Amino acid sequence: MYAAIVFLPLMGSAIAGLFGRFIGVRASELVTTGLLFVSAALSCYAFYDVALLGHSQTVRIAQWITSGDFEADWALRVDTLTAVMLVVVTGVSSLVHLYSVGYMCDDPHRPRFFSYLSLFTFAMLMLVTANNFLQMFFGWEGVGLASYLLIGFWYERPSANAAALKAFVVNRVGDFGFMLGIFGVFFIFGTLDFDAVFQAAPQFVGKTFHFGSWDVDIITTLCILLFIGAMGKSAQLGLHTWLPDAMEGPTPVSALIHAATMVTAGVFLVCRCSPLFQLSPTALAFVTFIGASTAFFAATVGLFQNDIKRVIAYSTCSQLGYMFAAAGVSAYGAAMFHLFTHAFFKALLFLSAGAVIVAMHHEQDMRRMGGLARRIPFTWAMMLIGNLALTGFGIPLLAIGTAGFYSKDTIINATYGAGTGIGTYAFVLTLTAAAMTSFYSWRQFLMTFHGRYRGADETVHLEHADGDTHAHDEPIDDHAHGHALPLSEVHEAPRTMLAPLAVLAVGALFAGALFDHLFVGGEARDFWRGAIALAAGHENAEEHLPIWVEFGPFVATILGFAIAWYYYILRPELPAQMAARRSLIYLFLYNKWYFDELYNFLFVRPALWLGRVLWKVGDGRIIDGLGPDGISARVLDATRGAVRLQSGYVYQYAFVMIVGVVALATWFVVTLGVR
Repeated sequence: MYAAIVFLPLMGSAIAGLFGRFIGVRASELVTTGLLFVSAALSCYAFYDVALLGHSQTVRIAQWITSGDFEADWALRVDTLTAVMLVVVTGVSSLVHLYSVGYMCDDPHRPRFFSYLSLFTFAMLMLVTANNFLQMFFGWEGVGLASYLLIGFWYERPSANAAALKAFVVNRVGDFGFMLGIFGVFFIFGTLDFDAVFQAAPQFVGKTFHFGSWDVDIITTLCILLFIGAMGKSAQLGLHTWLPDAMEGPTPVSALIHAATMVTAGVFLVCRCSPLFQLSPTALAFVTFIGASTAFFAATVGLFQNDIKRVIAYSTCSQLGYMFAAAGVSAYGAAMFHLFTHAFFKALLFLSAGAVIVAMHHEQDMRRMGGLARRIPFTWAMMLIGNLALTGFGIPLLAIGTAGFYSKDTIINATYGAGTGIGTYAFVLTLTAAAMTSFYSWRQFLMTFHGRYRGADETVHLEHADGDTHAHDEPIDDHAHGHALPLSEVHEAPRTMLAPLAVLAVGALFAGALFDHLFVGGEARDFWRGAIALAAGHENAEEHLPIWVEFGPFVATILGFAIAWYYYILRPELPAQMAARRSLIYLFLYNKWYFDELYNFLFVRPALWLGRVLWKVGDGRIIDGLGPDGISARVLDATRGAVRLQSGYVYQYAFVMIVGVVALATWFVVTLGVR
């Protein structure tokens, strides 16, 4: 059964990719989508059997690598952590496949698209079922390859190609750290098997090894190197720049990457290696710092974005920061709980955004929307549920709320309950980020569905990246068609797109209440059964929190909503006026803290300059100039000189003969004289 869960998506990918042109578009859609739903159904049973009944097991597929003393089997590790990820990955992926049937109905390359989707799912399933670091790295790189193919699916667009390359290159930076971590694990432990490494790790606590001119702590170094890999995949601060640009891919790709698969791989890695991370307080503090800083950073950037998908993308980046902040304070159950609930409401938000985009004839700029609630009421309701879950709406006294209420509040409470300096830092930043999340989420919702419809305007008042709001009329050029769209042409998306929204909405509303007691409550130890490290005290930490801590996220959520309502419903003219002032804080946040510009200055431009020098000077002038090109040029020069001697004039030939005779006679005279 477990082999079927993993390899059915690969089978669908092969059928659609290799035989799509023969079996046709519809058959490719049915095969890949059908096999994903079978895999999802089997995953639900696996969750019941493994997570609830406790029947964890390891399924050996084949002997993979044997080299000297090193052995690595291809085996599927199925414990509670794996079971949770199986449900998340296959559940969201199957719904994305169904959604794509409607969303991609006009694309001529649908078999290739569905093949890529299934390949992506297979790679992620290989990652989460890995029984050793090498097998995990195989799935890790497979996800990177498939994401490159999906982000750049519309390869005719230069922006899509650039985004795919950016995602690939930035992830390679993180993957280099991950590779060093794997090398270090094998160097220290002599094995890459998870169980063997985790059992031997306590023996190396406090021990160091010599690196360069330093003696560094073994466990801390390994954990930080592994976490650098997680930073790349999960788009944490510093290696986050690829994530918003990934929006160039089709919307189903955005939902798949941002909700349940690629970006959650880093969180899964840290939780899988939690027995290792628990041995290094320094590494945990680093994880907490990066996670909390990312949650705050991405929330600030999301405040002023105008592309409906980019707002949700930065929200993903921020929510991943929450998960790492939880893992950093040893609340691994809370991190996985938020990963679980986040998959529902983030996939719901992305797919709802796709429904809006289809309704608006592929318009993505929220400044051309407004007042859509009466035209697409079902999508409005789905986006409303997604926003409520994302902002963590709930009533603390009654402990009733959406899925995000249970998981996000658990993380914020865990950071406060850590009782450390870095925990307090994370608490302040995550609580602040909660208020900003509420603001930009409701800003997006209100700009899209309420107020005056702006899509029929030939021109709009633009807020440019340089902060200059032009007083003259200028059309929007970001994903726009360049023509006005009457409100009467706005319509609901096809049923194949709306049905997955309803399923995800149920999860976004009730997943928190249904699974809270298992992931982080009193039954957590019996639920996880050693799949993750559970620090003492986290199960009942919320019972001893001050009342203001419990109500902090609720107040932050209400405050963010109130500010959004004031600016975009009561006083909709204020945002444009604020942009016109070109304040430094507005420019700083609108331009995403200038990370792209900084990286372009520090890395991209020097790399291009170095490449140009090596090309023109190193390769062109030195290697080719002194090598094959130089030799061939000298041969041509000599040939041209010889050609000039063949003039056809007798007197020139006679002159040459005389010169030759004189030279020959001179040689004889000199040589005889020497003797």
